[in-house]
Amino acid sequence: MNTELNCGFRKDGKWFRYRAAAIIVEDGCVLFAGNELDNYYYSIGGAVHVGETAEQAVTREVLEETGVAYEVDHLAVIHENFFSDNSGTLKDLDCHEVALYFVMKPRGTQELKSDSYVLGVKENMFWLPIAELDKYRAFPTFMKEYLQSGHEGIMHIVTDERMTREGV
Repeated sequence: MNTELNCGFRKDGKWFRYRAAAIIVEDGCVLFAGNELDNYYYSIGGAVHVGETAEQAVTREVLEETGVAYEVDHLAVIHENFFSDNSGTLKDLDCHEVALYFVMKPRGTQELKSDSYVLGVKENMFWLPIAELDKYRAFPTFMKEYLQSGHEGIMHIVTDERMTREGV
């Protein structure tokens, strides 16, 4: 049983979380996760625990989800994300998430040892081609543009996807 305290809360139909996420690129593809309940792909990562740095959290989350110990290269994006979800794991919640996205050092292989579950539901890992990300329902939506740009430094991105995911 997980006894760690996540940096987040749920109250009165609202949900907030402080999240650390990974940008893992190998051979022109970026790694996303998916599960049986949600009809979209999402970035690798999860809640930061109280007393844990975001870098420690992303390293832990990547290992938990992929079964592989990736190393952090650098902090890339600070993402403020507003969304709602009428299906899946966050059904009927008004969500607000602050996520720090870290680029992970490539390993030269897409081989993973994943055996991850979220809320008791099996997660699967998917290597999605960066050039074709617009063909997939993948969140965060900024990922394709970010990966195809000559990004330098740390970007601050705010997205409001409350209408995008509604009625799913």
